[in-house]
Amino acid sequence: MPYLLLAGAIVLEVMATISLRLSDGFTRLVPSILVVIGYLGAFGLLSQVLKAGVPVGVAYGIWAAAGVALVAIIGAVFLGDGLTPVQMGGIGLVIAGVLALELGAAH
Repeated sequence: MPYLLLAGAIVLEVMATISLRLSDGFTRLVPSILVVIGYLGAFGLLSQVLKAGVPVGVAYGIWAAAGVALVAIIGAVFLGDGLTPVQMGGIGLVIAGVLALELGAAH
């Protein structure tokens, strides 16, 4: 169950970050509201994940890495942001780092 909450926290954080871009400096109402709701919800769910006993390094590593990777991919695909081969390699390294944290925590 904690990892389902973590997935929800990731989705909300990605939604909030993309909405931050779409809010145009908090001049557009709906994206601005989504920023606040998304970040409050993301941190609320992340706190429940930690309360459930997931180690902070693992939870935050997964949360942050998934968020970075998803925001970069969404930005490239839907918002016209560039994504160079070096950046794609960086995303791969971030994911590898999270896997190492997760696998290391299992022992």
